[in-house]
Amino acid sequence: MTAPERETLTYELFGTAGRALAQQVADDGYEPDLILAIARGGLFLGGALGYALDVKNLFVMNVEFYTGVDERLELPVMLPPNLDRVDLTGANVLIADDVADTGKTLELVRDFCAGYVAEVRSAVVYEKPRSVVKCDYVWKRTDAWIDFPWSVQPPVVNRRGGLAH
Repeated sequence: MTAPERETLTYELFGTAGRALAQQVADDGYEPDLILAIARGGLFLGGALGYALDVKNLFVMNVEFYTGVDERLELPVMLPPNLDRVDLTGANVLIADDVADTGKTLELVRDFCAGYVAEVRSAVVYEKPRSVVKCDYVWKRTDAWIDFPWSVQPPVVNRRGGLAH
C-alpha cells in the first residue's frame, strides 16, 4: 500500500504564496474593507494579506471541521466568540483560509456574511478539486494532503494535561 501523496508548504513558500495572493487581489481591483480569517489555519494568511494589501481591519471566525488527518466532523461548526454581523455590514470582505478542501467551512462563513456585506470574496493558499466553493484567489490547486508548517509538528503542550512528547 502506497502512502498518500503529500504537499509540503514551508514558511518560505508560505511567504511567496501570501504575496502572490495579495497581488492577485490587487490586480483584480478588489479593495477589501476587512479581512475575515478563518481560525486557525487562515490566521496566518489573514495577517499576511492584511500587511500586503494595507488592510488593518482583521476579523477572526473560529470554525471547527477537522479533527485529525483526513478526519472531520459531519458539518463545520462555528465556535464562540461569535462575530457580530453588524461589524461586517456594508463592507467588502475578503475571507482568508489555508485550504479549501471540501469547501464546507468557506461555504459556512460566506453564507454567514451573505445579506450583510457589500461583497465577499475568498482567498486560499490551496484549493482542492472537490471544494464546493470555487475561491476567487488561489495560490495552488492540489488533491494531495497538505503538511502546513504550523501544524506538521505535534503541539509543545498537550492541553489535556502536561507536556507533549
